[in-house]
Amino acid sequence: MKNIRNFCIIAHIDHGKSTLADRLIQACGGVNQREFHDQMLDSMDIERERGITIKSNSITLTYRAADGQNYQLNLIDTPGHVDFSHEVRRSLMACDGALIVVDASQGVEAQTVANLYLALEYNLTLLPVINKIDLPAADVDKVREEIDADLGLDPFVAIPVSAKTGLGIGELLEGIVSHLPCPKGDPQAPLKALVFDAYFDTYRGVILQVRVVEGTLMSGETIHFMHAGRDYKVDELGYNQIKLIPRKQLSVGEVGYVVAGVKSVKDIEIGDTLTHLERQAAEPIAGYKKAKQVVFSSIYPMSTDEYPELTKALEKLAINDAALTFEKDSSVALGFGFRCGFLGLLHLDVIQERLQREFDLGLVISAPSVKYKIELKDGTTVDVDNPSNWPDPMSIQSTTEPFIKASILIPEGYVGPVMELCREHRSDSQTMNYLSAGRIEVSSEMPLGEVLFEFYGKLKMMTRGYGSFDYVPIEYRATDIVKVDILVNHEPVDALSYLIAKT
Repeated sequence: MKNIRNFCIIAHIDHGKSTLADRLIQACGGVNQREFHDQMLDSMDIERERGITIKSNSITLTYRAADGQNYQLNLIDTPGHVDFSHEVRRSLMACDGALIVVDASQGVEAQTVANLYLALEYNLTLLPVINKIDLPAADVDKVREEIDADLGLDPFVAIPVSAKTGLGIGELLEGIVSHLPCPKGDPQAPLKALVFDAYFDTYRGVILQVRVVEGTLMSGETIHFMHAGRDYKVDELGYNQIKLIPRKQLSVGEVGYVVAGVKSVKDIEIGDTLTHLERQAAEPIAGYKKAKQVVFSSIYPMSTDEYPELTKALEKLAINDAALTFEKDSSVALGFGFRCGFLGLLHLDVIQERLQREFDLGLVISAPSVKYKIELKDGTTVDVDNPSNWPDPMSIQSTTEPFIKASILIPEGYVGPVMELCREHRSDSQTMNYLSAGRIEVSSEMPLGEVLFEFYGKLKMMTRGYGSFDYVPIEYRATDIVKVDILVNHEPVDALSYLIAKT
């Protein structure tokens, strides 16, 4: 175990995580030059085109260090966008350390800070990496100051690299071996293996990505899912090295894949604990939080004839994406469709694009909304995420809506306009925290519904691209919401209705 390193790469969106993962894979000979392409761990077309990571992915690499020993490096590349922070959380649970990447020209940003706190929650050892040092605007000394002031990490441990040119990758690999800890655990203890990810294969069913925390897992054994309560027989297991490399066993501290005849991702829970059916562990691995859908929207086919195709398409996407929820919905104007739950606007955008591209469907999508809790005068409470289900205003006693705590990192000169922007979006309170010279964090509590539409775009425009934004859900608070109906030929069209705060 002392020669194993389990680590992930975390950063703000577009700070070079996937490119850094590519250079580490090349440096360790994880793929030959003929098979190499950019963003090796990003498998979707949308990920490559937009230059973003949507789904975490892992790979096992072998590295011969300066001390002459071979090390097994289990690398997990994670998304940077706030919508997919649950992917980051799952990856962190499977790791003992993390590379926290900071752009040498942009410095520490909101999601960097958010990911730092997530990593500290799981007691991970952090190694700061300053990326993009080849850029003309790179200021390594200034970024070291920000790593010290904003993140509270040792700035002199930070390793400057250029993931694009490969500069400093050798020093980074040595830093991973020397600075990040090896896993701990007892190979003779009852099996505990964390399922940190899964994806669907047409021929083999669901392929589980697991990290063995205690004990040893062998091919042919019967495993038990501690949360889902299901039992399966292990058909195959091994390492994920771009291709799946079968092995006889996965021992404590190792990361790999398991094929066990699981038919759908919905049959299991990502974050579940695997144990042996005959010799079960006393309790599951702690710390997993389920992904919560926060944005809801109705999807209708452009032509009513395409409703069966839309049904099949959503079912296929849901096999791979356990965070996507959908239920049948109907509209007088648009016919039959589905009310879907998403992790955020980017998640909605990605699902919409995949439906159009992969299944060639024309779609009509209603305005996104959040889930409101309504107490009626008869004492009952209902959850409403669809404007067409809004109760009669005369029957409503009180309404609450979800609030978030937003963290906005901006240069000092933009404080006034940004605070005004927060007030326009019904912010309850704003506090300022001076992080370093010229950089300020504005913390604000505001309704989630207010950041769904134009907030992020306005922030980027107002701060000339220098502002960054992250949020965490906090609680439901009292509000005054009204339903707005759009009339066509004097008749309300339910699909065009939306909910808005009363002013």
